[in-house]
Parts: sequence; structure tokens; C-alpha cells
Amino acid sequence: MEAGARAERSLGGGLPAWALGVIPLVLIAVAIGSFALLGGPGLGERTGPPVEEVSVEQTALHPGQIELTLRNDGPDPVEVAQVAVNDAYAPFSAAGGLEIGRLGSTTLDISYPWIEGEAYEIFVVTSSGGTIEASIPVAAETPEADASFYGLMALLGIYVGVIPVSLGMLWLPFLRRLGSQWMAALLAFTVGLLTFLAIDAGLEGLEIAAEAPAAFGGASLVFAGALVAYLVLAGIDAYLQRRAFATKPEEGSLVARGATTANRATTGGAYLALLVAIGIGLHNLGEGLAIGTSYATGALALGAFLVVGFAIHNTTEGLAIVAPLRGGGESDGASPGIGRLLGLGLIAGAPAILGAWIGASAFNPSLAALLFGVGVGAIVRVIVQIAPAMRDRNGRLLYPSTVAGMLAGIAVLYLTGLLVSV
Repeated sequence: MEAGARAERSLGGGLPAWALGVIPLVLIAVAIGSFALLGGPGLGERTGPPVEEVSVEQTALHPGQIELTLRNDGPDPVEVAQVAVNDAYAPFSAAGGLEIGRLGSTTLDISYPWIEGEAYEIFVVTSSGGTIEASIPVAAETPEADASFYGLMALLGIYVGVIPVSLGMLWLPFLRRLGSQWMAALLAFTVGLLTFLAIDAGLEGLEIAAEAPAAFGGASLVFAGALVAYLVLAGIDAYLQRRAFATKPEEGSLVARGATTANRATTGGAYLALLVAIGIGLHNLGEGLAIGTSYATGALALGAFLVVGFAIHNTTEGLAIVAPLRGGGESDGASPGIGRLLGLGLIAGAPAILGAWIGASAFNPSLAALLFGVGVGAIVRVIVQIAPAMRDRNGRLLYPSTVAGMLAGIAVLYLTGLLVSV
């Protein structure tokens, strides 16, 4: 042991800990600086054409004009030379300049008399002869982002998010009338709903990430967002439980009763319902992104059928929120008040409004992929938190009633999802 201590002192030379941490950083900076001053020996010359990787981030249509936002996620600068719409060259100007540097962007203002309802194929030709393609399946004017526009997006978010989820929470009195043997099946139903939501959000995120610039992460943004959301919620849960068990007061004291209340707050129905509402809210944020983007591009049918479809689909999410509250006095000491229920409904449904605003006015595929991943991670954390409450007396998670409940939750969300078409 003494020999090990002597070896450690000889390696450190008696330097303080901060110096031992800084020395490697300084050496790394010196190495990089030397390489840069020498001009990167062996890397200065390169044969072959430049690597051009440009993605279309956003398309906007105005009368007689098409706006195309391009992002360069390749290693070399790209210069725009010509633009063709449906095989006919069109005049254009570039707000950010014709040359796009690495990770840079520019917006092309293309003069073209497009017709509403028609389909268009746009080809951007670079100076090296490469092409960048963009498709407009159904041409429709992009709405202006004014007060009435944001008001419409808020109203749409309320219709497809807040109201359906709140209506679904009205099943709480019905759930309270069911026998205690239904508790595990109801929680399993919630897990089935959330599992399908996580899969759906993950697939949507990966689909959007495929269109995002690869330099910003692409599909990895979905997984990164999921991991961050899961770890943050797990950290919050660990913090709350640490506070609940920070002291070991004598049994029967006021402090003991307070600790018991804190323990119930982190493990009881109210806490589980809050977690479910957060997970569903983050999922509805991604759903709002899809709605807002579709509206801005004219692909969203703002009809009664769509509103009804979303209402039925998201009503089941309200049922998932109140399922953990079925126990009422058994787990939380009192029935949840109207204020708590309204708060849970807003947490779960209101993010659809924010998502619609972002999607319709400032949609970015990389940000959207990250947010979908956040929704997935939150939902997975909620599933992990709820699953232990499904165990039977033998400690089993999967037995006939829970398996049936999970399958029912998956089937209900899938079938109601068929009514929604964005």
C-alpha cells in the first residue's frame, strides 16, 4: 500500500489535482495547433470532385414565388448555379448567397407562377453539375405567421390535445366502481397504450430524422433525446425519493407522518398519473409538430372528420392518465380534486399547441427528431415506473389479466389511430 502511494506521488510530482487535469488539455491543444500551423501535412491535396450533401429544410409557397431553404451538411462548400421547376428553368435569388458553406444555409426565392393543388418537382443544380431535389405533392399557399394564425394553431391544439384528453379523464368515476381485481388490468392497459405511443413516436422521429442534415446527428438525435429524457426523469424521481427517506424519524411522530406522505407522493397513484401526463404531453408535442407542419404545407384537411378522429384517438390517453388514480383514498389519501385533474389534462394536452406553433412557423427536422426522441424517452420512463404496480402476489408482471390489458391498450390505440390522417 505504501509502495502504491509512493508511485502515485512520483507520477504526480506533488502537483495539485487541478494541474494534473489541465496538463493533458494543454498538450492536446499544442498538438492540434502544431498540426494546423503545418497546414495539415498529407491532407492539403485532394483529387476528385467535391462532396456535395445538401438537404431541403423547408419549403414555403407565396403568390408567384417558391421559397426553398437549403442546408449544407457536407464537408465542402456548395454553390447554387441554376433552378428548374418541372423541367423548366426559373429565375431565382438567394437571400443567404449562392455559396453555402459547411453547416450553412441559404433561402432561394424562386419566381414561378405555381397553381394551387398542382404537384411540382424542383431541381437545384450546383456549379459542379450536382442536383438537389425537392417535391411539392400538393401546392398550397403558406399562411402568414400573424396573430390570427397563432390563434388558429392554438385552437387546433386545444381541439386535438386538451379537450380529448380531458374528456378521457371523465372515466375516473367509472373506474372507481370497478372491483380491486381490475387494478392490475387497468395499469396494464395504460402500459399497452404507452408502449404503442412510444413505438409510434419513435418511428415518426426516425422518419423525420432521415430528411434532416446528417451533420447534426440524423437518427441519433432520436436516441439522444430519448436517453436524455429518460435520465432526467429518473434523476427527478431519485431526488424525490432521497428527500422522502433522508431522515429516519421515530414512528408516529409528525416528521414520520410527513415522510410517509412524501413516500406516497413518489410511489402512489397521483405521482404515477403525473408521470403518465408528462409522457403523453411530450408525445403530443411531437403530434402538434406534425399537425402544424402539415397545415403550413396545405396537406392537412381541416375537416370535422379529422377533429373527431383525433378526439377519439386522444381520449384513450385521458383514460391512461386516470387509471393510476382509481385507488383514490387507498394510495393518495383523498380523491383528486377538479384542479388536479384539470392540471393533468393541461400537462398532457397543451403541448400540442406549442408543437403546432413550432411546426407551422419554424419547423426544423433536426429539432423535430430530437423532440420526438424526448417523447419516447419520457414514455419509456413512465412504463418502467408503472410496471411494478402490475405485479401479482407471486411477483409476476405477465399473467392473463395484465397480458390481456396490455393487448387491449395496444389494440385500442391502433384502431383509433386509423381515424387520424395527417
